[in-house]
Formats: sequence, C-alpha cells, structure tokens
Amino acid sequence: MKIAVTAASGQFGRTLIRQLKVAEPEHELTGLARTPDKAADLGIEIRPGDYDHKAQLEKSLAGIDVCILISGMAPPDERIVQHTNVVQAAQTAGVRKILFTSIGSNASCGGFDPVVACMHDTEDVLRQSGMEWVVGRNGLYIEPDFDYRDTYAEAGAIENCAGDRLCSYTSRAELARAYAALIVDKRFNNKTFHLAGPGITQAELAEAMNQVFGTSLVYKPMSVDDYIASRVAEHGDFMGQIIAGIYVGIANGAFELESDFEEIVGRPHKTAVEMAQEYLAQLS
Repeated sequence: MKIAVTAASGQFGRTLIRQLKVAEPEHELTGLARTPDKAADLGIEIRPGDYDHKAQLEKSLAGIDVCILISGMAPPDERIVQHTNVVQAAQTAGVRKILFTSIGSNASCGGFDPVVACMHDTEDVLRQSGMEWVVGRNGLYIEPDFDYRDTYAEAGAIENCAGDRLCSYTSRAELARAYAALIVDKRFNNKTFHLAGPGITQAELAEAMNQVFGTSLVYKPMSVDDYIASRVAEHGDFMGQIIAGIYVGIANGAFELESDFEEIVGRPHKTAVEMAQEYLAQLS
C-alpha cells in the first residue's frame, strides 16, 4: 500500500512519518511538502505538496492509495479552500482513502470558533468525497505548554482563563500512534474518532510539569477579558484572539473529550506526566 502524508516537513508530519516507518514498514511512504527540501532528511520520497496548487497536488498524489491530510495553518477562510483542494486532488488522482486531522470541541471557544468551524467543514468535504474516509478529532497538543516551560518558570506560574475545567490534552507522538492504526485498519473506515488523553486542570498540568521538569509552577487564574487583552497585546488581534479562544474554550468545557484512543491503539492514552517524560526523552 502506498501512503502519502501531507505537510511532511511540519512537526506532526515528521512525527507521523517516523511512526509509520517503525510500525508499518511493509508500506511505501511518500511525503508531500510545500518546500520538499525541508523534508529531505526523512529518508522517504518527498513530492511537492502546496495546498494552494491543486494541479500540483493531483500530480503528487498519483499512484497513492491512502492520503492523510494534516490540517494547514492558514486563516480559516483560506484553510477550508486549501483542504478542499487536497480532497479534490485526491479524488482526481484516484486515491482510495483519505484521513483528516481535525479537532474535538464541545462548546464555544470565542476567537477560536472559526478554526473549529473550518475543521468541521473540512470533515463534511471528506464525507461527501466518495472516497473511504476517517476523521480524527484531536485534543489540544500539550507540547506548546512544555515548550513554554522556561517562560512559565520565569513567571512562576501558568496564567490563563481556563479556571478549573478539564482539558483532554494529547501529544504528537500519541496521535501518530493512533493515526498509524487508522491509516491501515479498514475497521475504522468511514468513522469519526476523538483522540485525546485523560482530562486535567491547569493546576494538574502545572503539577505534571513540576514533576518532570523540576519547575515550581502554580496555576493563577485570570478573567476572560484580562486574558484576551494580554494575548492581543502580545500577539496582535488576529492571533491573540485565537490563542485566547483556546482557553475560553477550556473554561467552557469545549476540550473535555470522551476519547476513542484506547479502542484504536489498544492501550490507554499516556498521562500528562508520561507525555512530559516522553517529550523530555526526545530532547536528549
């Protein structure tokens, strides 16, 4: 079976390709990347894969059996067009099955709502494509918090407006394990799955980081208005509203998800401490 992974030079694309090389070595892997040279180190064939160029995508998907569409990073109104380009190119190229990395959300997320809507609109494009399809509704990545650990340590706290609501975080490594199974196992075709770990509070996130990284963090809640203002001041209105919206969503219970991870992978999802330990091991 020939498998194509889009956005191969990105963080999740790289993680998934490495997982597939280990878990599914009998299958032929191809990566698609906007700038193929940036993925040359992965040791597989890399073809051009610019989401804005449908004809290029059609050519690069020729001969592919299964394509995994990793969500782009463009603004939502542009992103849905890009995602549709990939799906339509896959149809034209004769791809039999397509998977999409979507997001799980159960409630309003303020400024993040347009991103969620774009992802769910893409799901509909897949379902109407005539190909076999699988949708993974991912929990929030936990790695950005780990990446931010020095900044948190300088402040002595994680500060946001999430309050004491639970968030079902996941990691790129755990998602790669789940998508590797979803790609090859026909039992999962034409279904939507939530992929996330056990729900934790921001205080529990701080405790997990303290245990693994040796920090002394606490959680300090902020009001929604103050947090939005702080993100807009640091990142500008567009990105600030999106980032703040994620934590508004947590406060509203949007990211407390019932997960299908164990059904797919065959074991429980790693805890926050275990994800932090794996993250730290990957840095060494």
